[in-house]
Amino acid sequence: MNVSNYLAIALLNQVFRNTVYTRPTTVYAALYMSNPTAADTGQEVTGGAYARQAVTFGAPAVVGGIQTIKNSVEIPYPVATAVWGQVTHIGIRDAATGGNLLYYGPLGDPRSILVNDIFKFLVGQISIDLN
Repeated sequence: MNVSNYLAIALLNQVFRNTVYTRPTTVYAALYMSNPTAADTGQEVTGGAYARQAVTFGAPAVVGGIQTIKNSVEIPYPVATAVWGQVTHIGIRDAATGGNLLYYGPLGDPRSILVNDIFKFLVGQISIDLN
């Protein structure tokens, strides 16, 4: 996954310029039909009972020589009550609605979500590092 411009600036300012960054108490997985990009310009899924879902991450662990965090619980989305379209990307955001994009990346296996489908991430499918 890739770090957003917003988070990159916030972390650089906090670590190297002693500027306070207020971290979110909860982060949310958002689904996109296009690349969110570092500038947060992608098209997020809307309607049809779609809602961002809270993500719980486990403690950092070394994966391939890099400190990495992964989601520690399954993340199911509501049953789609309308077609959501082709879901191609994920974004990690700091609010249930609105807010700021923190990380983003493509799905390994994009999916077309139709009426009555349930999209979910299994434990460990969302992986974030600082590489």
